[in-house]
Amino acid sequence: MSGSATPLMQQYREIKARHQDAILFFRMGDFYEMFYEDAETASRAIGLTLTARNNGGAAEVPLAGIPVKAAAEYLRRLVSQGYRVAICEQVEDPKLAKGLVKREVVETITPGAAFADDLLDGARANYVCALAMVRDVMRDAPRDAVPVGIAAADLSTGEVRLFGVTIGDAPAVLARLAPRELLLVKNAAHPELAPVLRQAEQALVTSREGWEFDAQLAADDLARQFDIRSLEGFGLGTDDAAAVGAAGALLRYLRELQPGGLPHLARPTMERSGGVMPLDEMTRRNLELVESLRGDQRDNNGTLLSVLDRTTTPMGHRMLRQWLLAPLLEQPAIEQRLDAVTALVRDPVGRTALRDALDGVRDVERLASKAAAGRATPRELRALGDSLARLPLVAKAVHGVLSNGAGHTAGGVLSAMLADWDDGAESAERLTTMLVARPPLTIGEEDTIAPGVDHDLDELRVLRDGGKDAIATIQQQERARTGITSLKVGYNRVFGYFLEISNANRHLVPDDYQRRQTLTGAERYVTPALKEYEEKVLNAAERIESRERELFETLRRDVGVQITRWQQVARRVATIDVLASFADVAEREQYVRPVLHDGFALDIRAGRHPVVERMMAREKFIPNDLQFTEDAQLIVLTGPNMAGKSTILRQIGLIQLMAQVGMYVPAHEAHLPIVDRLFTRVGASDNLVRGQSTFMVEMSETSAILHTATKRSLVLLDEIGRGTSTYDGVSIAWSVSEHLHDGIGCKTVFATHYHELTQLANELSGVRNFTVAVREVGDQVLFLHRLIPGGADRSYGIEVGRLAGLPAPVIARAKEVLALLEGEGEQMAARLTAEGMQAPSSTKRRGPRLKHQLQASTDQLGFFGEAAVVDPALTRLADAVDALEPEQMTPMQALNTLASLKESRRQQQTPS
Repeated sequence: MSGSATPLMQQYREIKARHQDAILFFRMGDFYEMFYEDAETASRAIGLTLTARNNGGAAEVPLAGIPVKAAAEYLRRLVSQGYRVAICEQVEDPKLAKGLVKREVVETITPGAAFADDLLDGARANYVCALAMVRDVMRDAPRDAVPVGIAAADLSTGEVRLFGVTIGDAPAVLARLAPRELLLVKNAAHPELAPVLRQAEQALVTSREGWEFDAQLAADDLARQFDIRSLEGFGLGTDDAAAVGAAGALLRYLRELQPGGLPHLARPTMERSGGVMPLDEMTRRNLELVESLRGDQRDNNGTLLSVLDRTTTPMGHRMLRQWLLAPLLEQPAIEQRLDAVTALVRDPVGRTALRDALDGVRDVERLASKAAAGRATPRELRALGDSLARLPLVAKAVHGVLSNGAGHTAGGVLSAMLADWDDGAESAERLTTMLVARPPLTIGEEDTIAPGVDHDLDELRVLRDGGKDAIATIQQQERARTGITSLKVGYNRVFGYFLEISNANRHLVPDDYQRRQTLTGAERYVTPALKEYEEKVLNAAERIESRERELFETLRRDVGVQITRWQQVARRVATIDVLASFADVAEREQYVRPVLHDGFALDIRAGRHPVVERMMAREKFIPNDLQFTEDAQLIVLTGPNMAGKSTILRQIGLIQLMAQVGMYVPAHEAHLPIVDRLFTRVGASDNLVRGQSTFMVEMSETSAILHTATKRSLVLLDEIGRGTSTYDGVSIAWSVSEHLHDGIGCKTVFATHYHELTQLANELSGVRNFTVAVREVGDQVLFLHRLIPGGADRSYGIEVGRLAGLPAPVIARAKEVLALLEGEGEQMAARLTAEGMQAPSSTKRRGPRLKHQLQASTDQLGFFGEAAVVDPALTRLADAVDALEPEQMTPMQALNTLASLKESRRQQQTPS
C-alpha cells in the first residue's frame, strides 16, 4: 500500500476534496498538519519547514506542521495574505476511538470571515459582501441606473446590512464598507461592474454559482434563518429583489464557512438610495476622511477621522468611521444628532462623567457575538460582564446631561437612547458573580468559576487544595479508632493511598481493613472510606475542570441566546460614544453648530480647515468667508501656487460634510443647505495599472461629476484641464464651467491657474471671481492665505521654484522667458478685445466662440513674438518646444532641455 493510500491519508483526501480552495489544517494530536500542495503553499507563504511523511508505504507525502497552541499567529499570517484556511478537528476522544479518529472541518477562516481578535481590526468593521444585479432591467435602464443589490455581513459582530442602489452609486457603498471579501456570480462578464469592482481591489473575490443569487430562493432561506414568515417583516418588497438575492448567496456562503451555524446574525437592515450621501472615490480621497493621501490604510494621521476621534470604545470608533463615510440627507435626522451634541457641549461636567463611564466598556458587540457563536473564552465573557456592569453609570451620566440641558434642547438622539435603555443588569450581575475577577483564557488553567457559586465545585476544590490536611485528619482518626499510635497514611502510584501498620500491631487491625501489600516489617491496608477519599482527591482536578466547563458553557449559552439584545445595547453605547466625541472636539476646537436649511444659499463665516489648523498654531491659520446665492453660484478662484487654494476648497467640503454627519463645524458661523452630493476634485495623478494618464484620470473624474451632479450638489474643482496643452485646457475648463453654470446650476468653486477664466464673470451672470491675496516686498512674495474678491494676474510659479531651491541661473532664465511669453499674451488679449470677446452684454454661453478665437490667434502668433513672417530658425525652435512632453520629464531632463534650447537660441543669434 502506498503512503497516500493509508487510512489516514484516505481520510485526509476525502476531507480535502470538499475544501479544495482552502489550506486544510488537519488536526493530529497536538499539531495541525498540511499535506501535498497545502504544505508547499504554506511553506512558501509563512516560511514553514517542508518535510515528507511516509505512512508505511513507498510514496513520500510533502508535509508541514504547526503546533496547535501556536496556530493563531500562523493563521493570521496566511489570512492576511488572502488565503482561506479550513480547520479540521478531531471530533472524538482518541482514547475512545475505535480505529481512525473521526475528523471534521469545523470552520473555514477567510479574510472576510473571522472571529479571532488577531485577525480583526478593532477600529473598523470586517465585512464580507455579495453583489447582485437585476438582469431583466439591465437592457432598458440607463447604464448608471441599473439596480444593484449589495449584502454585507460582519461575522465578528453579527451585523447584516442590505443596500438597494443603482450601479452608479454602488462604488460609493462598497468603498464605505471596504469589504475584505466579495462574492460575485461565477463566469458573469458585466462591463458595467468595472467601476464597482475597483472599489474592492483589496478584497478577496469569491465566485459563486448564479442560482445562489436567485431572489425567491434567497427569500425562503432568509425567512428560515430568522424564523419569520415573510420578508415584509424586514420592510423588504419586490423592489428589493437584487439585495435579497445578494443576501441569500451571502448567507449560504457563511453557512459553508461555519458548519456549526450562525445563531449570532442580527436581523438585516435595509438602506435605500436617498438616505445617505454617496461619496465617490475622489471625494473621499481628496478630503482625506479616513485615509491619508499617502494611501496607508493603517495610518490615520492627517485625516478628518484623526481629528474627530475622541471615542473610548471600539464600537464607537467603528461607528464614527461609518458616519463620516455616510453623511445624512434628511434634515430631521441631522438635527437629532446636532441636538444631542448641543446638550453635551452645554454640560462639560456631565460630558466628562459620561466619557469616564464609557471608558471601561469593552467591545460588547464582538464579545457578545463570540458568546452566541460559542467561542467566547472565560476572560472574554467576564469582560462582557464588566462592560455591562458599567452601563448604569452611562445611563446616569446621560440623564444628568439631559437634566442640566433642560430648556436648551430636547437632547435629540440622547433622549431616544434613554427611551428604550437596557443595561442588562441581571446578566451583568450573573456574569460578574459566577466568574472570578481575572479568569484564564481557557478552562483548566486556573479557576474560572467563583467560590460559592456551586457547592459540589467548592467541595472538589477543598479536596484538591486541602489534600495534605485531609490525609492528616484521616490518620488522626484511624489512630484514635484502632489505638495504633504508629499508624500512618502513605501513597504510591501502584496502590494509591494506604494505611501502613507494623507487624507488631497486626492484632489491632479492624475487620474492615483490606490488605493490599505485605512488607518485611509491616502490612499495608485500605478501607472503603480511604478508597472513596482517594478517588475524590485523585480525580478532583479533572472533575473540577469538567464541572467548571459545564457551568461556564451553560452561562455562555444563556448569554449568547440574548445576542439581539446585546447588539442593540452595543449600538446605543456606540452612538452615545460618538456623540460625546463630537461634543468634546467641538468644545476643544471651538466649533459652532451649523444652521441647516433646504434652500440654495451657503454662507460660511471665518471657516477653517479642521485638519490643517490642528497641525499648526491656531493663531497662524487664516480663516475665510464664503457665500453662495442663487445669483452667485459659481466662484472662479485664482491665485498663486502655495497661496492655499486647495486648502480652501477642502475646508469648504469638510465643513459641509461635517454638518451633514451631524456635528459642529470649524467656523464662526455657518448657514448651510442640505446638499445631495459633494464632489471634490483636487489634484490628479496617473493610474498606470488601469492604463490611464493624468489627463485621462482628470477627464474621467470630471465626466462623473457632470453626469451625476444636480442643482442641490456642491462641486469643488481644482485645475481642470491642466494635463493637456494650454489652449485645450482652457477650452475644456471654460466649457465645463459653462455646463455647471447653465446646465446644472449647482454651487461650484473652480480653482484654476487659467486666468482667462476670470472672463466668465463677464459672460455668465452667476459667476464671481475670487483670489487668494499675496503681498510683494521687493523680490519676496508673502502669501496671505486670505480670500478676496477679484482675479489674479500672476501665478508666481517662478517664486515658488526659487523657494523650492531651483538654481539661480534657471530662475533668471525663467524670468526672461516669462517676460517674452507675457508680451505675447498681451498681444493676444488685445486681439480678443478688439474682436469683441469681452463684451459683457450677453450671458449666453461663449465656449465655441472662445475656441474659434483662440485657434485664430494661435495661427497668427509665433513662439517669441507676433511676426506674420517668421524666421525659419525660430520655427524650428518652436517645433522643438511643441515636441516636448513636460509631464513625462524628470526635473533634470527638463533643466537639460532648457539649457539645450538656450544654447540653440544663442547660436542662432551669433553672427556666422
